[in-house]
Amino acid sequence: MSRSLCVLMVVLLVAACGGGSKSPPRNLDNACSIAKQRPEYIKAFKKTERKWGVPVHVQMATIYQESRYRSDARTPHKYVLGVLPMGRQSSAYGYSQALDGTWEQYKKETRSRRARRDRMSDASDFIGWYMATSNRRNGIAMTDTRNQYLAYHEGHTGYARGTYRSKSWLLRTADKVAARGEMYRKQLNTCGRFKY
Repeated sequence: MSRSLCVLMVVLLVAACGGGSKSPPRNLDNACSIAKQRPEYIKAFKKTERKWGVPVHVQMATIYQESRYRSDARTPHKYVLGVLPMGRQSSAYGYSQALDGTWEQYKKETRSRRARRDRMSDASDFIGWYMATSNRRNGIAMTDTRNQYLAYHEGHTGYARGTYRSKSWLLRTADKVAARGEMYRKQLNTCGRFKY
């Protein structure tokens, strides 16, 4: 086999395997497993915790709920007559499922013009920024995973109005996010260098 053909095959093989970091980690029920498979995620979460004060486990539980750690997560399509696609249910995209308008506001306020929703470090920073704002505007403790999630879902104004109170499905979801956050917190305390 010629040298150039070997080089081409190696390049194609590397390119085919290159998308691995875009796929979600395996075993999303184990924070230590996530940390081991994606140390760059934990690095991003820790940086956000230092910058904004949002604990790693709160970020992790929110990202699990929003995207299941999929970088290209989007909301489902809407359909007319049950068959004709009419666009997405919302503009939410990426790990954090940030809406277009909120993402633009984040980029403007933080001067992060090159931030991308499908990059974990940016998604983590977005969550930190958003939850720090929830803390400032609505008095929600950074460690209060449940209420931080409710404000994340409903928006700062919606949370202040209590729009979530009439949504039993959302209250159940927020309870699940809080339980996952607590599970992640306990797990992170057992996995060596990630202890708090």
